[in-house]
Amino acid sequence: MDLSIVISLYNEEESLRELNTWISDTFSKESYDYEVIYINDGSTDNSWEVIKEMAEHDKHIRAISFRRNYGKSAALFAGFEAATGKYVATMDADLQDDPREIPLMIKMIEEEGYDLVSGWKKKRYDGVLTKNIPSKIYNATARRVTGIKLHDMNCGLKCYKNEVVKNIEVYSEMHRYIPYLAKNAGFGKIGEKVVLHQARKYGKSKFGMERFVNGFLDLLSLWFLQRFGKKPMHFFGVAGIFSFLCGIIITIWIIASKLIAQSHNMHYRAVTEQPLFYLALLAVVIGVLLFLAGFIAELLSRSSAERNSYNIKERI
Repeated sequence: MDLSIVISLYNEEESLRELNTWISDTFSKESYDYEVIYINDGSTDNSWEVIKEMAEHDKHIRAISFRRNYGKSAALFAGFEAATGKYVATMDADLQDDPREIPLMIKMIEEEGYDLVSGWKKKRYDGVLTKNIPSKIYNATARRVTGIKLHDMNCGLKCYKNEVVKNIEVYSEMHRYIPYLAKNAGFGKIGEKVVLHQARKYGKSKFGMERFVNGFLDLLSLWFLQRFGKKPMHFFGVAGIFSFLCGIIITIWIIASKLIAQSHNMHYRAVTEQPLFYLALLAVVIGVLLFLAGFIAELLSRSSAERNSYNIKERI
């Protein structure tokens, strides 16, 4: 199998037939042996019935249906597990992604050696305030944190080598950061291609403004796990030392100030009457707690079944 096209969907019955015809027309002109894997993410409309009907007349279709809605990450994970193609492409089912871009992405992988190629919807047909501006802020933040110079990290249209999708785990809402997951797994050659973006023809977007807040929190989680997942004491220990030393230094300074004032018969306030003293105690306590959190995290990390799990490129 040359290519697997993974399509996650939720309540897209109106667009499915048109999408499948578009894919069939595109690849009838190509020489790829391909499959289309539809992942029905618990749709409440007739999406699954439409898929089953299409599968009766199209040998390229495979499909999986969840009992309920689990989210796009779960759907992609299931699709990646099922994919058998040398290359794996993902696209959305809302007709906003153009399947004619996929052969061009595969060509970039073959000729330029990319592990994955991500689409960039340079010209979008979404609301400026609800999608475009928040998307630019989100992508700028993602570039800064991940070090991956992509203009559209969350573009649904992507193409991968098969080994990439088999070596990453997409969970929660981490589908937004698949390039970062791939980079952390050792697949660092990531390309980008400007792709056509179509205006939504049917229905409405399933994602609201909350995805940007959730996306930022997920990005912080990924960054932390990548940096400190196997060495949590390096984070908690440094923070604990800083907090503990700040508390001790402030306490010593307060006591020394009192002693100096006493020796010169100057007016002084009792140590326990100074709010700064209690802030210093709080800093010491926080420092100790951070140390304890680090020790506990280290114990959990060392007990993890994946503590010595590494992606091996090849053996001789």
